[in-house]
Amino acid sequence: MTRPHLLRPLAILFITLLLLAALSPQVLGVDTDRVRALAGEFDTLNTRIRDNQVGKAEARERFTELVQALSREYRAAGAAEYPAESWCFPLKGYDYRAIGGRGNGYQLGGYDYFAGNRHSGHPSHDIFIRDKRQTGLDDRTGKSVQVLSMTGGVVVAAEKQWQPGSRLRGGKYLWILDPATQSLVYYAHNADLHVKVGDLVRPGDVIAEVGRTGLNAYRKRSPTHLHLTLLSVAGGLPVARNPYRILLKTKLTE
Repeated sequence: MTRPHLLRPLAILFITLLLLAALSPQVLGVDTDRVRALAGEFDTLNTRIRDNQVGKAEARERFTELVQALSREYRAAGAAEYPAESWCFPLKGYDYRAIGGRGNGYQLGGYDYFAGNRHSGHPSHDIFIRDKRQTGLDDRTGKSVQVLSMTGGVVVAAEKQWQPGSRLRGGKYLWILDPATQSLVYYAHNADLHVKVGDLVRPGDVIAEVGRTGLNAYRKRSPTHLHLTLLSVAGGLPVARNPYRILLKTKLTE
């Protein structure tokens, strides 16, 4: 029989363990050094692919190796996995009505991830903010609009440097790999980035702010928006997937 004077400490310990279980792996101090190292390797490969500095055959082989290794080490580290049901809308304060063309902007058009910055098609959705003056600020609040991670996972590529005149189409971008659903998500045209390669994220975590960076997004003809691409890597290689129906059902963050 448990003694009465032990009940209170046990109760406190139990509550503490429950609270710790709800925290992200980074907060818990899960050993993600291997994940971070592999993410750095993926970032390097992604940049070489982007800049057309690696052959497609070599790139495909290395891509598959890294995705599989990252997924394996992510789980080995005990990092949290979030089902698709927990995904959230990627712009704080907005919902599916901000998606351009009611989803008709998604055009596969022969897209090939391994074509890098020269790829064709638009297997993506542009999600527009209220910014008539093109300042990068929301017209109603006068503040930047936060970009939220739609999924959980690990940041595997990022570009923090972009200047007008650059031919880089994505501007300041992020790629996040979600081992739980074998998804790779691309967030482009950002202003400031709030995460770095190797960071673990949860659905709804702030990862960036909407911006106007990128070759075409910077031009006056382009309304301010987030460019969102979802790729499935379940087969080892990236295959474009239309997330429109998913976005209709994602959780909203005010």
